[in-house]
Amino acid sequence: MTWHLSSWYLLLVLLVGAERLAELGVARRNARWSTARGGVVSGQGHYPWMVALHTGLLAGCLLEAGLSGRPFVPALGWPMLVLVVAAQGLRWWCIAALGHRWNTQVIVVPGLPPVTRGPYRLHWLRHPNYVAVAVEGAALPLVHGAWITAVTFTVLNAALMVVRIRCEETALASLATAPPGRVAT
Repeated sequence: MTWHLSSWYLLLVLLVGAERLAELGVARRNARWSTARGGVVSGQGHYPWMVALHTGLLAGCLLEAGLSGRPFVPALGWPMLVLVVAAQGLRWWCIAALGHRWNTQVIVVPGLPPVTRGPYRLHWLRHPNYVAVAVEGAALPLVHGAWITAVTFTVLNAALMVVRIRCEETALASLATAPPGRVAT
């Protein structure tokens, strides 16, 4: 096998990786803010799997595109690039709308009302950030024809999102039923 990877695709994947690192910085700062206000962390069991899956996505994009020798197909690649950019826009719109409450972990702060601004005002779209993740996870590999990575990420992400969304919904519901001034555990 020979290694053939477009330098612009390598740059794109590295930029997405840098964006992920920026997210982690925001998440750490927001976690400190939330826990200082009594925030409750939930779902730590699935979190390492999420980190591994997202790291695997980036590695898979580079490995599959580099080792497969598939050419860039403009009819697929350009629309997928548009979706990657749109997913980034939606993700950062979610981060901005949630403010200090956005995190890569499930952390809920007692007494805060639900966010109803930005994409969260769209009641038919309960988890817009996860839509961004799903779109990006399928589109980023397909920019350069890494369809095995796209399918693998999509299937594994769907399974993980079932766990993650249940965890979030449970955490939010437990806070709603906690007595005023007390944190549900």
